[in-house]
Amino acid sequence: MDARLDDDALNLALDELIAEAGITGQRSLIRRILATGIGLGQDRTSRLDLKITAAAIEEMRAAFRLFAPFAGTPKVTIFGSARTQSQDPLWREAERASRLLAEQGWMVVTGAGPGIMEAAATGAGPEQSLGVSIRLPFEQVPEHLHANGDRLVSMKYFFTRKLMLVKESSGFVCLPGGFGTMDETFELLTLQQTGKMVPVPIVLLDEPGGSFWRGFESFVVGHLERTGVISPGDLDRVLITDSVDDAVAEIAGFWRNYDSLRWDRERLVLRLRTGPSDAELNELNTRFGRLLESGRIERTDPLPVEQADDDALDRARIVFTPKQRAVGELYRLIRALNELPSLG
Repeated sequence: MDARLDDDALNLALDELIAEAGITGQRSLIRRILATGIGLGQDRTSRLDLKITAAAIEEMRAAFRLFAPFAGTPKVTIFGSARTQSQDPLWREAERASRLLAEQGWMVVTGAGPGIMEAAATGAGPEQSLGVSIRLPFEQVPEHLHANGDRLVSMKYFFTRKLMLVKESSGFVCLPGGFGTMDETFELLTLQQTGKMVPVPIVLLDEPGGSFWRGFESFVVGHLERTGVISPGDLDRVLITDSVDDAVAEIAGFWRNYDSLRWDRERLVLRLRTGPSDAELNELNTRFGRLLESGRIERTDPLPVEQADDDALDRARIVFTPKQRAVGELYRLIRALNELPSLG
């Protein structure tokens, strides 16, 4: 930490400013944000770097405010090409998938552009869609989406936009697209592989009989996995399909029993709506023993760290010590927990 941030006079002045602004919660974090801004001035940061910083914070604030009223509603982000035309089967796939998810209570988040983004927003309808657009000289927000201004935020930078397209969602559907879509898809896979994002369902949806994502799979397995730059099974977390019904079932079904997870040092706790029976637990240990670094999958009461944070204490739990980078196997375990025979 910069020593100047420990200056008593500066902290006192910031505390007085925060109090004068009427801020009563999360004051230490607000002080950190303000102190960092002052530190940028003390560092004589260039004007360009300051403009980037200011715009990024302003954009994140606007996006946080957009999403805040819908914090309790599950969201799915749909990615795909801005160039897809309305007569294209992919456009219809995106529209139908979005509509079916909206009918099940999901909100649909898109990049608020044309093509697949417009199709998804159309399927969800204005009350069930949110848009995070990017300001580009050659790509405009469709007029009917722009009119729904209270459900739309516009960004200058791709990195702030991608943050908000990913941060708020509990599922993702990627349809074929170009550099932007592939960038978004690879970022999702990277965040999952590195553990920087909790497990969520990811669907790569193609048109009926399409080969776009199967070609992607061939590249990932034939080049990335074969040369050892990713682990075998890293793509197993993803459903590749040309069926809208299967895509929707994957998104909604991922949360049928699985609720959330939490790490306690090397141990991983999975929180569930319904825990496995003794027989089901034995079967899970038999099927997923290769996931474990040591020991067994066991039931547990809330751990002390969870109790201290009042963290999902009403959920059933299993705990185990997984091997590093066993992400694909973890996804298979979550799917097995969602299909326990005792769930009926």
